[in-house]
Amino acid sequence: SIKAIESSNKEDDTMWLTYWVVYGVFCVAESFSDLFLYWFPFYYAGKCLFLVWCMAPVPWNGSQVLYHSIIRPCFLKHHEAVDNMMSDISTKA
Repeated sequence: SIKAIESSNKEDDTMWLTYWVVYGVFCVAESFSDLFLYWFPFYYAGKCLFLVWCMAPVPWNGSQVLYHSIIRPCFLKHHEAVDNMMSDISTKA
C-alpha cells in the first residue's frame, strides 16, 4: 500500500490506501499495548473516535496527518533496507 501511495500514478484511491496503512500500523501498535490500555476508562470510545477521525472525509483527517508526519518519513528513511530484505527473501523462496 505504501508503494502504491508513493507511486507517480495517482489513479488509485490514495485516501483509502493511506487509511489502511495507518490502520495497519495502529493495529500492530495496539496488539502490544492493548493489555495496558483497555484498563483506561473510555478507551474503546476514544479508539472509536480516533478511527472515525482517520476516516473523516476532510483534508485534515487523521490518516493523512499521521501518514505524512510519522509513517512516511519513517518509510522513506528505511525503504531501501526493506526493499533489499524483501528481495533477499524472494530469491531464497
